[in-house]
Amino acid sequence: MKNRTTFFAIMMVAIMSIANASAQDVKHEFPALPYAYDALEPYMDAATMEIHYTRHHKGYYDRFVKAIAGTPLENQSLETIFAGISNVSPGIRNDGGGYYNHVVFWENLSPTPGQPSAKLTQAIVNRFGSMEAFQEQFSKAALSVFGSGWAWLIFTPDNQLEIVTTANQDNPLMDVVPVKGQPLLAIDVWEHAYYLKYQNKRGEYINAFWKVVNWEAVSKRLEDARVKSMNYAHEKIIE
Repeated sequence: MKNRTTFFAIMMVAIMSIANASAQDVKHEFPALPYAYDALEPYMDAATMEIHYTRHHKGYYDRFVKAIAGTPLENQSLETIFAGISNVSPGIRNDGGGYYNHVVFWENLSPTPGQPSAKLTQAIVNRFGSMEAFQEQFSKAALSVFGSGWAWLIFTPDNQLEIVTTANQDNPLMDVVPVKGQPLLAIDVWEHAYYLKYQNKRGEYINAFWKVVNWEAVSKRLEDARVKSMNYAHEKIIE
């Protein structure tokens, strides 16, 4: 038993060494939009998509990269930065959040939505009662955001699914939010995300959002979050 424990301890040290080495090579890149601007028509219009991606998202990214250039944050992952976001400037908090949140948002959309995996479906049913009940609760949360912000489905540290909202460009990875977790699904409810097509009718935009959710991406995020949770639990056992 002692030899087995020692083996796992050595393996974890090796893994952490690799992770730390990789952290020195962090590159904050601006990912390409995974589809054409008009690919989500008629639910999300091409003009909004182009402006949203090339001006709003790119603007957050450019300001964030400029703000962290030459600082220790430059070689830290976004998740590490968010874990200590209360210690950085409001500008880095807003622009870093805007950069990351939109990456999640674009990945969670697709012109070919597909279906949620069996594991994701079961997890949603277990937590919310049914897929329909989940979508209703998520939509209500998104509609309830006052002003600008986001609604999220997250996987919490205690391995539960939760629906949460954040203001402005905050997200559930930040140390300033009351409920933290790994983002699985996100909807942007800033007016720039929908005003050209839906004007002030946020509810119609939210309804349209469900027509283009990339369930494959959401399902993968759940699997990744579960693996990460298991790895963290193993680390705590070794400690």
